[in-house]
Amino acid sequence: MGSDSDWPLVKKACETLEKFGVSYETRVISAHRTPEVAIEYSKTAEARGLKVIIAAAGGAAHLGGVLAAATVLPVIGIPVAGGALNGLDALYATVQMPSGVPVATVAVGSAGPTNAALLAIQILGTADADLRAKFHAHKEELKAKVAVANDKIHQS
Repeated sequence: MGSDSDWPLVKKACETLEKFGVSYETRVISAHRTPEVAIEYSKTAEARGLKVIIAAAGGAAHLGGVLAAATVLPVIGIPVAGGALNGLDALYATVQMPSGVPVATVAVGSAGPTNAALLAIQILGTADADLRAKFHAHKEELKAKVAVANDKIHQS
């Protein structure tokens, strides 16, 4: 994450990863204040066994792009709401990567961290049948919640 103020948001992604039994690491790395750290982190991520990087940043939100520039691993950006544009600047900065440097981008707001983690899980699941089975179960849980909500509405 670009700042420790992003932790409450990033924590939601961590909780989702934990639910699926996916290990992770967290760091505060600023694309602007510690660019050397960002590049080194990204360059060494594959050798440390990482498979996907999730980057949360607000404002100029260059963290996802800087990390993506220095690795072949998939990078998922979480644009963080805040500031004068309430996250619109972060969304544009995260989603508008130049050709050759993709950063998958999820929603601004509370759905973003969960969806970033779920997308990472889906990516990891392409090579992990157990994780893919857990994701299938997750989808069934979502269907069941909708069915319960539908029944609740029709009973009132």
